[in-house]
Amino acid sequence: MAKRDYYEVLGVERSAFPEEIKKAYRARALKYHPDRNPDDRDAEERFKEASEAYEVLRDSEKRALYDQYGHAGLENIGFRGFHGFEDIFSSFGSLFEEFFGMGGMGPGRGRRSSVFPGSDLSMDLMIDLDEAAFGKEVEVSLNTYLVCEECGGAGGANGSSGRKVCPTCQGSGQVVRSQGFFRIANTCPECHGMGEVLENPCGPCSGSGRRSGRRTVSVKIPAGVDHGTRLRLTGEGEAGQTGGPPGDLYVRILVRPHDFYERRGADLICRIPISFIQAILGDKIEVPTLYGDATLEIPRGVQPGTMLKLSGEGMPLLRGHGKGELYVELDVKIPRKVNKFQEELLREFAAQGEKEGLGETIKKLFKGKETKSAS
Repeated sequence: MAKRDYYEVLGVERSAFPEEIKKAYRARALKYHPDRNPDDRDAEERFKEASEAYEVLRDSEKRALYDQYGHAGLENIGFRGFHGFEDIFSSFGSLFEEFFGMGGMGPGRGRRSSVFPGSDLSMDLMIDLDEAAFGKEVEVSLNTYLVCEECGGAGGANGSSGRKVCPTCQGSGQVVRSQGFFRIANTCPECHGMGEVLENPCGPCSGSGRRSGRRTVSVKIPAGVDHGTRLRLTGEGEAGQTGGPPGDLYVRILVRPHDFYERRGADLICRIPISFIQAILGDKIEVPTLYGDATLEIPRGVQPGTMLKLSGEGMPLLRGHGKGELYVELDVKIPRKVNKFQEELLREFAAQGEKEGLGETIKKLFKGKETKSAS
């Protein structure tokens, strides 16, 4: 049975940010988890399928490989998905604790670590085509969590990290309550599943080791980025709790449409008007490019709509060396009015006739103009 597209499995767009992918996986993990669907083979397969999709799409390298080559690209690096539930719970144990709580489902119950990594952040950044071609460095301002200056991120007053057993759960990380014949375990509200609490929490951050604030991040945009390109800035996301590592910042690049150029990958297309005389006799013209004017030779007898190529005048290749091409579409302009001398010359030219029926074409053209004038 052929594997389904991973983005389709999770119900997200191909341009989805990591937190969107994580949210989509959470919804499917909750829905199809085996503990919620006992003896349901279809739910089991859906759970495995969603877990495999998340395993690939949460990893930037695997995701890039999949985006380019599909399932075959992952097979070439030995990725075959999960063999069973134990593999899934082993890989996502801490994630399931986050999803379901300490009294939740699957293996991995017990005390949580006292250190929590910061969440990833995402943002869109709009740039012009010229900026996409040459690259640039942009300063962006973010509202996020910053390391608490008072405790240095440790969470304890004066930077201390001393801890004691949680008095509420006695170090188990869980509180148990009875409901009829059942005993239900939930995450301890005092220590949040850690089993211990700070002896002397920092006042400004309430022991979390971080405070909300605003900071500036420098984003380096590489030359050649396309609309929808995602940039990952490692460690530029939210600060972690009580000394945990920071998350990452994902920047999606949006490139404004250009008034003159149309972009297709690394290639550019523009439209240049020429006279019908230039089309007949040929000419050399100057074409504006992103890198300055370039000379374009128009061959004799060129037809309207012809595409001519200027090599290496397109966008830089994002992964590799060199540039794309610039394709120039010729828009042959027919004059709406001619003076008497010009008309006589054209009629004489039409009378002589041309190979490929050019004379007849010009006669028909002027016949049409005369009809319009008479009406």
